[in-house]
Amino acid sequence: MLFVVTRSAAVLAAALLIAQPAALRAQPAKKPAPAKAPAAAAPAASAAVGVAGAAAPAAPASPATSAQARFAACLACHGEGGRSVTPLTPSLAGQHSFYAITQLFLFREGRRNNPVMTAVAKGMSDADMRAFADLIARLPGPPAASMEGLDARRMANGATLASQHRCGGCHGADYTGGNQVARIANQREDYLLATLREYQAGTRLGYTTAMNETLSGLTPEGLADIAYFLANAPSAKP
Repeated sequence: MLFVVTRSAAVLAAALLIAQPAALRAQPAKKPAPAKAPAAAAPAASAAVGVAGAAAPAAPASPATSAQARFAACLACHGEGGRSVTPLTPSLAGQHSFYAITQLFLFREGRRNNPVMTAVAKGMSDADMRAFADLIARLPGPPAASMEGLDARRMANGATLASQHRCGGCHGADYTGGNQVARIANQREDYLLATLREYQAGTRLGYTTAMNETLSGLTPEGLADIAYFLANAPSAKP
């Protein structure tokens, strides 16, 4: 129970990170300070020194600008446009801002285990995570999967098992997720299968133990067919 509460608290913390800018914008504007009397004019020579002096330092890059530049490094692994072609590396295309910032938060705080992502996230500020999550959310979703050449039996079995185990109850009827819940439609098959195995084995936990309990009793073949079906989900919208 304590672990479930801790995971839920992480989700709430991530939600606050997203809500913070809006909350700040909602604060009443401060009244402007009274205008000061103009200072006496400086001698022309002094003014000339000021003009000839060093130029004012450039304004620091905003978190959004900095994140945009750094985001290119993310796509080196997660693929152009967030569509991964790297084994066991998930696509980011089509993921939601709330889900993205929640995962970054969990990586940063050491509550989700992946050495590479932990190293990436540990130096992120709250503003960095907001900026990265917004960039991820702007990536177009993956194109609809082609049904040509698919194994009809595996697709049917995967669809049946996904329905029986109520995957759509959290991930949506078309498995595109929402809010803090991942889009799993058209995700990489190998990544989906590895993730399902981790949940079933208890080596990965979600916000609660729901995923671990849902997958209990499924055979290895069943897990593989669910991953196959979801990776090729025919009804998912881009």
